[in-house]
Amino acid sequence: MSKKTLVIGASTDPTRYAFLAANRLLNHGHEIELIGRDQGKIGGKEIQVTKSELEGVDTVTMYISPKRQPEYYDYIVGLKPKRVIFNPGTENPEFESLLAKNKIEPLHACTLVMLSTGQY
Repeated sequence: MSKKTLVIGASTDPTRYAFLAANRLLNHGHEIELIGRDQGKIGGKEIQVTKSELEGVDTVTMYISPKRQPEYYDYIVGLKPKRVIFNPGTENPEFESLLAKNKIEPLHACTLVMLSTGQY
């Protein structure tokens, strides 16, 4: 089943995990939305540099450091995703607590591993 996924920290740099995850999500048939610092495209999808209104987001996968996350707290909670994946290095207890209070599942996981093992 396809899960619409928002990749925060998207990059066109092919050495970045966010780039690899976005492409792997597409290869697995998931619809993606992308937010990053710089404009560009991944798999034909535009990287947005602003927080745009989105509908039907199932999963948010984080590729930004905890110190950059506070500006996204309200935005992500407002999207009402089912879960937020904190990829290695993005773990944030403060944000995870806020998500849990809003009935959004915080996950310490790796999107790439989840996709490769069929757990996504």
